[in-house]
Amino acid sequence: MYVIRLPDGTLRVPHSVLSEPAEAGEGRIIADAYVEIGPGDPDYDRLLRESLTEEELEDRRRRWRDEDADLLRRFEEWKADDAEDQG
Repeated sequence: MYVIRLPDGTLRVPHSVLSEPAEAGEGRIIADAYVEIGPGDPDYDRLLRESLTEEELEDRRRRWRDEDADLLRRFEEWKADDAEDQG
């Protein structure tokens, strides 16, 4: 999860929640969500430096998908060549 910088300067910051089990033997609930903070928050300046706009995040995701598709294609070619060499 990434820190997302909104157009109004607000930051969406990842926040994980871990609950205590209600009874012995029960599992914990873990949730990942975002909380919004503004310039008055003590962590704002530090988090602002590592934040991405929603557009930057979408560009990054698009690149990952494209690179994954290329990597998968190359792996499938390698696998086919290897199968020919084996058979």
